[in-house]
Amino acid sequence: MNTPNSATGARQTDHLDANLLRVLHTLLTERSVTRTALKLGKSQPAISNLLRRLRDITGDPILVAGRNGLAPTGRGEELLRLASQGLAVMESIASPAPAFEPESSQRVFHLGAPDYLSVLLIPLIMAGVRRRAPNAGLIVHALSADFDYAAALESGALDLVIGNWPEQPQHLHLAQLFEDELVCMLNSEHPVVKKGLSLKYYLDMAHLAPTPYMMGHRSIIDSALAEQGLKRQIKMTIPYFGMVPYVLAQTDMVFTTSRCFARHFSRQWPIAVLPMPLAMPKMRFFMLWHERAHAAPEVQWLRKLVAGASREVMAGEAPDGRAQDSQ
Repeated sequence: MNTPNSATGARQTDHLDANLLRVLHTLLTERSVTRTALKLGKSQPAISNLLRRLRDITGDPILVAGRNGLAPTGRGEELLRLASQGLAVMESIASPAPAFEPESSQRVFHLGAPDYLSVLLIPLIMAGVRRRAPNAGLIVHALSADFDYAAALESGALDLVIGNWPEQPQHLHLAQLFEDELVCMLNSEHPVVKKGLSLKYYLDMAHLAPTPYMMGHRSIIDSALAEQGLKRQIKMTIPYFGMVPYVLAQTDMVFTTSRCFARHFSRQWPIAVLPMPLAMPKMRFFMLWHERAHAAPEVQWLRKLVAGASREVMAGEAPDGRAQDSQ
């Protein structure tokens, strides 16, 4: 029989592993060394030795003699509940992640995106979530110069980021979404609409531009111009792309953007869309995510939905005016 000191020493040096936890659970369920040995495919002496180890570890007899065989102690009954929970946790850890079921999911997704996409891609993504995951939520976070989107992806505060800046962090996963050519938007009554837009006039015109939303990132437009030793005259900046048609309708300024964005507003406003007067690289949009969410079924589902919505942006609208369902 162990002395108090020897029992304490055993508890300090021994440990409970998965095998011992399974033996503990079976002993307390079967209440028999013989039946436990048969069920686990071990010898009776081996199970007896393991029971002694369990008694040393827990500091409790666990099972004691009763009228109809072995009976659990009060602590033993508590250990049966804990062992059941422990085995269930281990089984859950060892099992693959359950499949994502959007129809019943109540998951709240967090998406980071520039304001530019608020009139094109974001509504299509929201519509897709509502159709396929009606009980789920979607929170869109605006990107700004003081928002560390890479840290937010790493911490899980964001599931996905959509962007179009020239340089991306190398440690993040990236998938291309779509690309579009640059064009010029301006008031349809502007004289240049009839005369044509020359490079000289483009550089001399008053330009409307978005407020930079990435610290240290120059726009693809200004970067391309700088490579050719050129610079445009930015006279005003705005924080929200939805303001663009309102400003252009009241001024003589020009706004350089993607064709799909310009086409969207030219259908509803007195806005003309003119080609760029010089060769420019296309705007490329992509989505970024962290390794922590790379294999998560629900985030994989979201990435697929965003990719589908991006194809809809480039395909335009359905004949009935609703976005097509490409999934």
